[in-house]
Amino acid sequence: MTSPDAASSPAVRGPGFPEFVCLIASMMAINALSIDIMLPALPQIGEALGVANENSRQWVITAYLLGFGALQIVYGPLADRYGRKPLILAGLGIFVVFSAIAMLAPSFETLILARVGQGMGTAATRVLAVSIVRDRYSGRPMARVMSLSFLVFLGVPIIAPTVGQGILALAPWEAIFGLLAVAGAALIVWIFIRLPETLHPENRQPVEAGRIARAFGEALTNRLSIGYTLAMTAITGALFAFINSSQQIFYDVFEAPELFGGVFAVIASGIAVAAITNARLVERLGSRMIGHTALLGFIGFAALHAAVALSGHETIWTFAVLQGLTMFCFGFLVGNFGAMAMEPMGHIAGTASSAQGFISTVFGSLTGLFIGQQFDGTVAPMAIGITVCGLIALGFVLLAERGRLFVARASRPATATP
Repeated sequence: MTSPDAASSPAVRGPGFPEFVCLIASMMAINALSIDIMLPALPQIGEALGVANENSRQWVITAYLLGFGALQIVYGPLADRYGRKPLILAGLGIFVVFSAIAMLAPSFETLILARVGQGMGTAATRVLAVSIVRDRYSGRPMARVMSLSFLVFLGVPIIAPTVGQGILALAPWEAIFGLLAVAGAALIVWIFIRLPETLHPENRQPVEAGRIARAFGEALTNRLSIGYTLAMTAITGALFAFINSSQQIFYDVFEAPELFGGVFAVIASGIAVAAITNARLVERLGSRMIGHTALLGFIGFAALHAAVALSGHETIWTFAVLQGLTMFCFGFLVGNFGAMAMEPMGHIAGTASSAQGFISTVFGSLTGLFIGQQFDGTVAPMAIGITVCGLIALGFVLLAERGRLFVARASRPATATP
């Protein structure tokens, strides 16, 4: 197993461990920024571009997610052949171009197409961030890197809606896309200067239809990999349901738009606290113990939230507490489920990551959109939808683990058990 010191060893040039974590986190964070900074601007965008139906504005979020998910299936095989760095730079270049197009969009349709293009560009960072980590780490150290990266990444959703509100106080909504273009360009410069190629020459794979089909087939038929990928898909759907519904809940249900940024930050902070805790505990307790416990907590808190919403006793404070607890559990799930899904896939990390990202993002975003479109002026559809997503995730985890929770599979090498 590769040790954490490998990140700074002579065999692998480039940033040391802290900078490596920050760079991976920044690749992940640009996606969160592209989603969450939009939320306060949805009413202005709808008004400026003639979108009367409030639920239709959710497409500003979902269009990005669909582009982001769909192209992941392309970047993985290309990255396994041509390397990680060229694909990241190309993807971020696409993101910057479409951010500029969105800033100048004359119609809602143009904006939606530009959002798809933005997502198609940043899809490279999602696939390759995971692949680069897997190139250098495995097992519990990999889970630790992912958890620490996720922690830095989570600083963005904590502040992004507030940043969006601040921009809107000084400039029109188009300025938000200008900021995204600048952020993408800055990340291009950082990667170009500091990140070496992490794909070893002996691991480069030819772009052959048969090989790619076999690699995808392996990623989609390995019980552990596909089970945790589908569990992540369900959990991702719950997250996107919350994101799609949050602006309308604060503006229409609670009639407290001024509290949106602050309460959203509190909920996102719960995820960050979970990520910090996970990074400290995962190498001692293992991903299964933490991830399975967190999933049961996720389901329990979501079900309690649904019961409160259905009873008619929901307030902005019960919402903040119960949604915060649910998302706190979510913070333990992402790094651990992702690490367990990737653990058997080290030899085809790029292809496996793209397959997993395609499934979890595309189907997760469609699930989140479906739940969001049920918005009826109450919190109940979102809370019920999140509960159902948690139960579905539990079913897939049981499938992956052959009906057992908390127990590592005996057939796996002890040094690689997450």
